[in-house]
Amino acid sequence: MRLAKSLQDIFEVFLIEVKRVLSDGGVILIFFIASLLYPLLFGAIYKNEMVRNVPVAVVDQSKSEDSHRFIQKIDATPEVVVRYRCNTMAEAEQLMKERKINGIVFFPQDYSTSLAEGQQAFVSLFCDMSSFLYYRSVYSGVSAAMLDEMEQVQLRRYASAGVTGESAEEQISPIPFEDVKLYSPGGGFTSFLVPGLLVLVVHQTLFLGIGILFGTTREDRKSLELIPQRLRHKSIYRVNLGRALAYLLLYIPVVAVVLFLIPHWFGLPHIGHIGDILLFLLPFMLATIFFCMTVGSFIRHRDSGILCFFFFSILLVFLSGLVWPQSKMPTFWRHFSYLFPSTHGLQGFIRINSMGARLKDVQFEYIFLWVQAGVYFITNWLMTYLENYRHLKRNELREKIRMQIEMRQANKRKSSK
Repeated sequence: MRLAKSLQDIFEVFLIEVKRVLSDGGVILIFFIASLLYPLLFGAIYKNEMVRNVPVAVVDQSKSEDSHRFIQKIDATPEVVVRYRCNTMAEAEQLMKERKINGIVFFPQDYSTSLAEGQQAFVSLFCDMSSFLYYRSVYSGVSAAMLDEMEQVQLRRYASAGVTGESAEEQISPIPFEDVKLYSPGGGFTSFLVPGLLVLVVHQTLFLGIGILFGTTREDRKSLELIPQRLRHKSIYRVNLGRALAYLLLYIPVVAVVLFLIPHWFGLPHIGHIGDILLFLLPFMLATIFFCMTVGSFIRHRDSGILCFFFFSILLVFLSGLVWPQSKMPTFWRHFSYLFPSTHGLQGFIRINSMGARLKDVQFEYIFLWVQAGVYFITNWLMTYLENYRHLKRNELREKIRMQIEMRQANKRKSSK
């Protein structure tokens, strides 16, 4: 009987919160439009995976058959295109300043002579470091061409010494190797970045939507009115459960689209076991919801939620380990990142979804998310209880003052008679 009463109270609060969400145009925009628009935008922007055909200039002072062959190999790579051929470094540097190229390949005058004499030849590469992606493409393309050219030079030298065929191949590469890019076959930027951003989108749109709801409630001074009279004391935990259930059920379709359909549509790594992903997302969603509700207890105005959203968004991107590995972070900031569900949620989801890990492989993140869900549930309950306790005491004080004023007015009327 008591359990049925608790479930009835939770369901009543659930209905109240669902009506609040669906009656607020701003929250609908965040929950159901922005949360779907952002992933589509990210997937479309980074669809090409890699930066290809990066323009470079070549300064060939050797003007030999060897340098010409090397330049052709560079131009044949998918990462780089030889856009300009300059006579001097000054011309190439000017092109770099004008942002027409992102790299310079320099062949000295003695390049071919050094090769012919069996000496070490030098080729200089200058990369644009203003963007890491440009640097990576230029460096990768030129390095691939250089490795192939080095192998051909060595084969010619062995041939001149009378070593040919398989013997020469074994001398050049005594230990053959194969380059295998795990979890991202194309080695692309999208496969690395977007899955983590999808988790942050879920976290931050929930944060913004709940922050706007809580700020609007306090701005309109209706915090107490939204809680049924019988739940304003010891049963306040049912209010938190009802609200959390509303956000959770409303967000299930959004999570399904963002974390399951978006990776499939854009060909992102998606090799995780569906059961493990769902079991992992449950504590992540609960921890995120209770975290957002706890922070929302400090938001007093509707616009304050938007300001908090922008502040936390940049912070969480850097603390999550998506941009910089957590193992290389200072100890303080690594531990500070544990305050946010997005940190372990992002790390665990990527390992399961993109790397094929099982739930037991992310046991630390999984347990920590459940701990966060419990801790933030308690803090949210405490904040809600204190807030409504203050409201009740304030209303009781106002009622006493009103009764005293009425008694004084009644006494005055009696004395006047």
